[in-house]
Amino acid sequence: MDDIRIALLDMNNNQVNQGFKNIKEISESFRQSCKGENVSITTFDVRFKNEIPDIEDFDIFISSGGPGNPHREGFEWEDQFSHFLDSIFSHNRISQDKKYLFLICHSFQLASIHWKLGNICKRKSYSFGVMPVHKTEEGEEEFLFKNLPDPFYAVDSRAYQFIEPDYDRFEEMGMKITAIEKFRPHIDLERAVMAVRFSEEIFGTQFHPEANPEGMIENLKDEKNKLAMIENFGMEKYLETIDRIDDEDKIVLTQSQILPRFLDFAKQNIISRANVLI
Repeated sequence: MDDIRIALLDMNNNQVNQGFKNIKEISESFRQSCKGENVSITTFDVRFKNEIPDIEDFDIFISSGGPGNPHREGFEWEDQFSHFLDSIFSHNRISQDKKYLFLICHSFQLASIHWKLGNICKRKSYSFGVMPVHKTEEGEEEFLFKNLPDPFYAVDSRAYQFIEPDYDRFEEMGMKITAIEKFRPHIDLERAVMAVRFSEEIFGTQFHPEANPEGMIENLKDEKNKLAMIENFGMEKYLETIDRIDDEDKIVLTQSQILPRFLDFAKQNIISRANVLI
């Protein structure tokens, strides 16, 4: 039996996606770095094939971004994914054998809707680009952000946003907002929630921590992404972003920190728990 079993949940609905490619690459790098443990990686096509992992069969789950409306549209996989979220959350409350889950973009929105955390609504325009992300007070204490500046930079790609968080619900569920959108005093819009600590074992981001410069350049070949970036930031900012896309202190740093630190944290806890049981 493998020491660490990773399940990757593909939420792209059969659309080619750079983000999921990056998630697989980060997971494979983690597997290769684990010299003393056997690590398996299994992929599930959630939306197109209605595939969902049994939480008893895996230790770590990474659920990707994806296109479309995060609100329910009557598909079979939606009930399955909701049950999956509740199963991990309730399992971790009663079991010492914890399950670790990272939720990205579309998956983050689905979870935020499922747990009734606030208003997940359509943006006025599609957002795409490298954005500054600001830590909250709780985010300053977040170990996944430990080596990142404030603000740090991340790839943002979304038609929907999470605004107007229900702080009473957050307190009731024991969840924390750890990052928010850039403050723009000249724009009279509420700042979106960009990251949530759902529990000690479950974390999610609206942005794409898996993104790398190569994937970003590939995404900008899509005219929709390019136009969205120019519309949001202007041509000058677009050209500056392209010029600085591989700066070591921006998305390269973010990619090297958040998901790798999540995987290492999960690994340490899984291995220490296994050693206790021996």
